[in-house]
Amino acid sequence: MTFPFGAVVGMDDMRLALVLNAVSPAVGGVLVRGEKGTAKSTAVRALAAVLPPVDVVPGCRFACDPASPDPACPDGPHDAAARGHTRPARLVELPVGASEDRVVGALDLERALTEGVKAFEPGLLAAAHRGVLYVDEVNLLHDHLVDLLLDAAALGTAYVEREGVSVRHAARFLLVGTMNPEEGELRPQLLDRFGLTVEVAAPRDPDVRAEVVRRRFAFDADPSRFTAEWAAEEASLSTRIAEARARLPHVALSDGALRQVTAVCAAFDVDGLRADLVTARAALAHAAWQGRDSVTEDDVRVAARLALPHRRRRNPFDAPGLDEETLEQALSDARPDDDGPENDGPGNDGPDGGPGDGGPGEGPGDGGGAPPPTSSAPDGASSPTDEGLPVQKVPEGRAPEGSSAPERAAATPTDPFRIRRLEVPGIGAGAAGRRSRARSERGRVVGSTRPAGSVTRLHLIDTVLAAAPHQVDRGRTGPALRIAREDLRQATLEGREGNLVLFVVDGSGSMGSRARMGAVKGAVLSLLLDAYQRRDKVGLITFRGSGAEVALPPTWSVEAAAARLTDLPTGGRTPLAAGLLRAHEVLRVERVRDPRRRPLLVVVTDGRATGPRGGTHLADARAAAALLASAGTTSVVVDCESGPVRLGLAAALGAHLGAQTLRLEELAADSLAATVRSARKAA
Repeated sequence: MTFPFGAVVGMDDMRLALVLNAVSPAVGGVLVRGEKGTAKSTAVRALAAVLPPVDVVPGCRFACDPASPDPACPDGPHDAAARGHTRPARLVELPVGASEDRVVGALDLERALTEGVKAFEPGLLAAAHRGVLYVDEVNLLHDHLVDLLLDAAALGTAYVEREGVSVRHAARFLLVGTMNPEEGELRPQLLDRFGLTVEVAAPRDPDVRAEVVRRRFAFDADPSRFTAEWAAEEASLSTRIAEARARLPHVALSDGALRQVTAVCAAFDVDGLRADLVTARAALAHAAWQGRDSVTEDDVRVAARLALPHRRRRNPFDAPGLDEETLEQALSDARPDDDGPENDGPGNDGPDGGPGDGGPGEGPGDGGGAPPPTSSAPDGASSPTDEGLPVQKVPEGRAPEGSSAPERAAATPTDPFRIRRLEVPGIGAGAAGRRSRARSERGRVVGSTRPAGSVTRLHLIDTVLAAAPHQVDRGRTGPALRIAREDLRQATLEGREGNLVLFVVDGSGSMGSRARMGAVKGAVLSLLLDAYQRRDKVGLITFRGSGAEVALPPTWSVEAAAARLTDLPTGGRTPLAAGLLRAHEVLRVERVRDPRRRPLLVVVTDGRATGPRGGTHLADARAAAALLASAGTTSVVVDCESGPVRLGLAAALGAHLGAQTLRLEELAADSLAATVRSARKAA
């Protein structure tokens, strides 16, 4: 039994975005971003219960509508005169570890080749047709699977093709993804394809939090009774969604309203035209939801607040958000002269009893108004990834423990740049990504093997070659090739994997001036951006003063790592051995937690090593480096030494690590090309 949708306290933006997609799936789905424990999954699961029921063709695995069955349905053709039966709309949940065949469906290649039968087993997209497809932790799903989901949601059709055998079926569903930004972001091109995005956070008002706990206790104590108390509200929501769906085709989008949509999108300088289309569709859905026959300025305002924040980001370190003054100015500039000041405020003219209308369980105000403080972070505030991960700072001018040198204030990083490729040698078998070579489910074909189970990727040429010598024995009389089970060959694919990139950053006083440290931070930010683009897991260790600390344990969130790095102060001695030993310990634990993900250690230092009592500690640092090398850790040393006299300590450290050593200036991909060109000229 699910928690009632109307009983969810607050979270107005999230509930409104879900309802708008229920009214018009053409909006393109909704991505709910927020910290753990903010009722994201509860609200999504509750939504399915208030969706109007659907009529389906009996026995059809693809939920065809008996009034207009899909002529290309794999279970068809269906008799148009056949009576259907009514069932509730489905909620289908997609697990993070799902394979492509589980998502889109699987063709039985063995039967197709050996028996000539086109046998298709529907996947989750077919099960979700005319319902809700829910992907929790969508940011942890592999990019190509997210692409498949978004393509199907946009086209309303799913395609499965294997070795010349193809199946197509309808797949129209409400796509909902939820994610915790602390675990990493979606890639920008995937983020842009979600129609709406909302930020949710736990309420800070003690009275609101108390009401959440009170309702949850009541539901857990007696789910049937609690659900019965909210049954009338749920029925009202379901009826209102059905009425809005029926009204939607008749809602008018005037030229004036369309100009406001395009003016707002242009004011926020979003890329492409998808934002304009999504905002217009969301405005139409909101007007239908509010019971209006035409789109008003308030509908455009609400749609822009939900459709644009995630599209104005320029790099993964930008926090999503929307400037209210810019929004209002764009609406005002595009307002027809004869409209006057009407519809400047939140609309309250729609029917009661739904999200954003002050119904039971709602916070004050309309869902179309400004986001309430309980539903999202204020514009310009720190992203949720920064909460709960304090950075230990020492007041400026105070020496770190065990150090006689005063601490410098945190240096501002320089702008990031494009990094040359760093990768782990050999062939791995880790999670799909874009850094190092690996055996994977996607990529180029490099060979074949005998299948251990069912064939998912057929190597056709090797299969034919295996079958050819046996054709006479099998009594072949015609041109057709007879293929047996033992002839089948599974294609071996080679692609790219994501790695664990662990940064060990020297924050001691030996790293030089603030300008130099700013360049170092800019280089590490560039490496972090590269890790984000290559789908790596990242961690950050800093050492200075008397020891080393794990500033950020291995995580998917490069944003959190960037925040820690930006706030890193410098000063004090250089406990290089402590930093390397801490890295060894972190990598040892990660090998147990995620044994398939190969690590890449990036040490950013000038190579000096001093201790709390003075003197050099190079021997300790080199012993720690040898320990990492003996464990087979792939390492890169970024040499930050500057000045006319260079001691070469970082290069010596790299030799003990068995690592590649790069000067800070050699990290840029452009500098690598320049080095190659210079070498060719010299030759």
